[in-house]
Amino acid sequence: MTRVGLTGYGRYTPDEVVTGEEIAEISGIPEEVVVEKMGMREKRVCPPDGDHVTDMSIAAAEDALAEADVEPDELDLVLYHGSEYKDFVVWSAAANVAERIGADDAYATESYTLCAGCPIAMRQVRAQLVADDLEKVLLVTASREEDLLNYEDQDSSFMFNFGSGGAAYVLEADPEDDRARAWVHGSSAITDGSFSEDVIMPAGGSRNPPSHDTIDQNLHNLSVPDPDGMKERIAPVSLPNYLSVADEALEASGYERADLDFVAVTHMKRSFHHTLLEELGVDSEEDGYYLDEYGHMQSVDQIFALDEGLRRDRVESGDVVLFLAAGTGYTWAATVLEWLQ
Repeated sequence: MTRVGLTGYGRYTPDEVVTGEEIAEISGIPEEVVVEKMGMREKRVCPPDGDHVTDMSIAAAEDALAEADVEPDELDLVLYHGSEYKDFVVWSAAANVAERIGADDAYATESYTLCAGCPIAMRQVRAQLVADDLEKVLLVTASREEDLLNYEDQDSSFMFNFGSGGAAYVLEADPEDDRARAWVHGSSAITDGSFSEDVIMPAGGSRNPPSHDTIDQNLHNLSVPDPDGMKERIAPVSLPNYLSVADEALEASGYERADLDFVAVTHMKRSFHHTLLEELGVDSEEDGYYLDEYGHMQSVDQIFALDEGLRRDRVESGDVVLFLAAGTGYTWAATVLEWLQ
């Protein structure tokens, strides 16, 4: 059977930093709550006139391709699985990235599962590689949804951790052992569509097209119409669903929780991060990385957590690594990797 290897990855962050202290001052939420409970020590944000999702994707892609020793014209596919908030509305960021990096022989497409996008995009591409449909694929992702926040709207405060960044990685069918940094194994995902309208941007879509009135009413920010109802309904299901997809992905890969060495997971409030990793049987301090210096960058989080783990010698050759994510909608997803080098 075809083995799918991750042969290179890259990451990118804008230069501008916003601190938890600044968010607390703007929002009126106590600094201790922002920094400790929400886990928002600082994050990166984009300038209005630069670092669009395509720019960040390309910066990360250049590093990923260099590490993989793959030329753009060797790629069969460029897949973007980042934010739907892109340079333009109703527009293919993937096509733009492919053109700008010179992936002339690749087709370009996009995959949207919001913040659960990374494990699912890996699952989709792995299936295509195993089916011998493709040989070399570049996956790119980026987010600057921080632009869509209204820090005066405390009903949406759980999204105040949104930061900006980009990531990219190359997956290949049957790369030589000395080129593969990791083998990509099984995946799992689950969606509870009852949450599909709990996080929205009220205006801009076909139900409520943009107008002078929607702008005047400040309806072009991310919003939570029923924050108390959402909290009440999501509390009983979030942890079980995280654990369910983790267990299923591990089982599909021939592993169990006891085999786990490192978990790269979506940024979330600090207490839930610790609880989740402890339930999985790993040390939340040594077998994961908490992104409180970056915040939540949608489907970028997993590559950043992995990279920070590698920099701190928390990931070693032979380790079983779990990419774990959840995104509004609500979808929970997991993909297992065996780290090699």
